[in-house]
Amino acid sequence: MKFQVKVTVSLKEGVLDPQGQTIGNALLDLGYESIMKVKTGKIFTLEIEAETEADAARMASEAASKLLANPVIEQFKAEVVR
Repeated sequence: MKFQVKVTVSLKEGVLDPQGQTIGNALLDLGYESIMKVKTGKIFTLEIEAETEADAARMASEAASKLLANPVIEQFKAEVVR
């Protein structure tokens, strides 16, 4: 069975995000004063052949921990989407 799994990777709390700061500054320059903070990240969409939804989520988590995310500075969440 095929499953689509979304893996969201973001920086851990306390890790500097210069790209997010630059985007935040640009938004302020464009007049978006109410946007207080911008955090950047990555989203990967994986199509996985697996027997169960749990197996697909496990495979995506393994892939994220080994390649998609840097465990020193990033965290990730894998979720099966319908």
